[in-house]
Amino acid sequence: MTIVPLEQAMDRFIFGGKAAKLCLAVRSGLPVPGGFALSYGVVEQIINGNDEVMKLLNEHLSASTTNVCVRSSAVDEDDENSSYAGIYQSFLNVIGTPRVMEAVHLVARSGHAAPAIAYRAKQGQTTPSPVAIVIQQMIFADCSGVLLTRHPVTGNDERVIEACWGLGESIAAGRIIPDLYTVSRGTVDIQINIGSKETAVYPDKRGGTIEISLEEHLKNKACLTEDQLKRLEQLAASCELIFGKDLDIEWAISDNELYLLQCRKITA
Repeated sequence: MTIVPLEQAMDRFIFGGKAAKLCLAVRSGLPVPGGFALSYGVVEQIINGNDEVMKLLNEHLSASTTNVCVRSSAVDEDDENSSYAGIYQSFLNVIGTPRVMEAVHLVARSGHAAPAIAYRAKQGQTTPSPVAIVIQQMIFADCSGVLLTRHPVTGNDERVIEACWGLGESIAAGRIIPDLYTVSRGTVDIQINIGSKETAVYPDKRGGTIEISLEEHLKNKACLTEDQLKRLEQLAASCELIFGKDLDIEWAISDNELYLLQCRKITA
């Protein structure tokens, strides 16, 4: 039962798969937003109303940034064969301790909800997975997206990148047609297909997110510059050295700084 900085959350059986991968990424010098991890034991104590543990969490929150993300990190999340993408809940741009506590409860409950039970049944598992939690600095992204380190259809050794303005929620929820970039290893060749980006999702100053209509000049403008594509390709290569081949990477760019949000194996 513990709360630790991300770089100490190596044990996936205590802090979950997402935390363990982020821990390794931080230790390897990759640009991961700062944060800390709650063991599944701590999460259970918070759910049960343990005042001492809630005080401890509040101390960690007081020492962190005002706006945070509260992210699921179940023990079997993001393993070699199953990603659980979209199965467990996570919350963006959470402001204030009461909201964080509420988010912790909702994330924990999602481990016992119907989508998680059904997904685990497909994996041959009949019992719920312990849900730990990662709390990180909220990145106010100018653009975000997903990078696959090989082509998911052809299997070619090239990077496939989807990008949108604002937060990657636009892509995950299918709200837009994102920009699509195919980039050879080493960025010798770059192919660009501009998407149809009518809207974008951004952090709301009151907390949470808000979807807005984009200005005309942004709808058909490429989200990424050639320099940013080169840096994404370099990030992909760095992740491969640490996590191996065939990776699904979530990233964000804010004020031209590139951040790694998640790295897991490509799964069906």
